[in-house]
Parts: sequence; structure tokens; C-alpha cells
Amino acid sequence: MRCAVLIILLWTAAAAQPARATDDKTAIRATIADYIEGYYLSDAARMQRSLHPHFLKHTISGSRGELNIADKIGMEMVQEVRNKKEVTPVSDRKEDITIFDIAGDVASAKLVAAHWTNYMTLLKQDGEWKILSVVKRNQE
Repeated sequence: MRCAVLIILLWTAAAAQPARATDDKTAIRATIADYIEGYYLSDAARMQRSLHPHFLKHTISGSRGELNIADKIGMEMVQEVRNKKEVTPVSDRKEDITIFDIAGDVASAKLVAAHWTNYMTLLKQDGEWKILSVVKRNQE
């Protein structure tokens, strides 16, 4: 009897994994969409909703050995979007999202926008996915 109960519990847990993975992927995509669409639409609330309180972004620009790296924290990102005067034209918008891996409460993803690529680390906390860090590479 105990063996049957154990088998049923293991089968139920295994069956729930694909559903959780699909839910996580959907939530991760929604978080990344809030981030990029918040930027495109000058929507500071969407940007802020996507960011973890410990968010840090490294922007890399330059080439041929002359690399520049600039850092930005979450509140600076939100303020940048808040100060953005115009909405990005539809023709300049692109958001190609690739989720590389989900390991428990940590995920890695890539966002290709029109003029840059973001490599992201996301953290699931209190049931919500938030962007913890970004390495942004400007296209030269």
C-alpha cells in the first residue's frame, strides 16, 4: 500500500513539472515584455514592475579593444523611462525573446531589440519573475 501511495505521489509530481515549466516560461516572457515595452512606450510603471529591487545593468559599447562599460541601477532605469519624451516608433521596435534555462527560481534569457542585445538573469521571488541583471551590448 505504501509503495502504491509513493508511486502515485511521484507520478503526480512528475506530471506537474511540465505545467510549471510552461507557466514559468509564460511569466518570464511577460516580465521581459514589460521591460522592453515599458521602454518603447515610455511606461515607467511597466519598467518598474519588471525589475528586481537589486537590479543592475551593464551596458557595453565600443569595439576594437576600446570597450566602454556603464552601470545603471533599477531606479535609474525607471527614471530614464519616465524622462523619455517620446514613444519609440513601431518601425524601431523589436523584441525577440529567447529563454535559455530555468533552474528553480533562476532563469537566463536573451532579448534582441532593434539596436542592442540584452542578456538577462531573472529571479523568481514571492511567485513573481523579476529581472535581476542585464548585460546590454550595443550594436556598433
